[in-house]
Amino acid sequence: MTRDVVALGELLIDFTDSGESAQGNPVMEANPGGAPCNVLSMLTKLGHSTAFIGKVGKDMFGTQLEEALLEVGIGTEGLIKDDKVHTTLAFVHTYPDGDRDFSFYRNPGADMMLSKDDIDPELIKSSKIFHMGSLSMTDEVCREATRYAVDIAKEAGCIISFDPNLREPLWESLDAAREQIAYGLSKCDILKISDNEITWYTGEADYDKGVEKLFAENPEIKLILVSMGRDGSRAYQKGGTCEAKPFIQENTIETTGAGDTFCAGILHFVLENGMRDYTEEEMKRMLTFANAGASIITTRKGALRVMPSKEEVMELASTRL
Repeated sequence: MTRDVVALGELLIDFTDSGESAQGNPVMEANPGGAPCNVLSMLTKLGHSTAFIGKVGKDMFGTQLEEALLEVGIGTEGLIKDDKVHTTLAFVHTYPDGDRDFSFYRNPGADMMLSKDDIDPELIKSSKIFHMGSLSMTDEVCREATRYAVDIAKEAGCIISFDPNLREPLWESLDAAREQIAYGLSKCDILKISDNEITWYTGEADYDKGVEKLFAENPEIKLILVSMGRDGSRAYQKGGTCEAKPFIQENTIETTGAGDTFCAGILHFVLENGMRDYTEEEMKRMLTFANAGASIITTRKGALRVMPSKEEVMELASTRL
């Protein structure tokens, strides 16, 4: 079976604030999460065939995550269950403006234990786009698996999409993070990177200058997307650039999954239009659609199971197109 997009990486439980108990204790809701599967969930909502490669524990949370993937229509043939290591957990603290802070229980977590032997090469070869983040490269076992998967995708001619999705607490050091993110940059065709990540990685506060550096150092990159939160987003190709304003919501709850939903909107456009040089008008359409999806998800708790429909995104995006 061919897949439009296969993603590799972390699948975990995001515990998010859900009020207080009668005794005044914080109540946490166990939401399915993990950036790669958030991307796949939105792509599935947009009508694409997807599958996930990763590892969860053989525990109640691993079962919950598998059921969530099946519920939203993500292929689980690449999902492995580890009977020795528990599913990774993340506790998400949400600030009044919707921004977040993370505490991870992952030392080790099952997603770190994905090995080269767990990878089915045929699943990757059958895909049009192979998508990954950097968290599957924090430790040696999963790093080897990730690089093996990238080699398969490259050889098969897949488009490679990369979102660094830096989570500083999960790295031994920022130097270690930089080294692995540099590897991802050197292999990808499409890069989705946030404003704080590009500033950190390139040392440039001016995103245009930062992108220039990334293109110069990584000749394989064809398309760079910079997500800027409340400032919107930008798309860069070697022949031009475009910026689109955000859709600000009065009823934003949290920003969990906003970057992943944005990324899915971009990959949707690429699947629909091919990987090529886009006109400024096409880039504007691509960014506006992706911004609309990201805006809607900020009004919902969690991400993976509550992605907006294509019709919802089109309705909001059409106010600008």
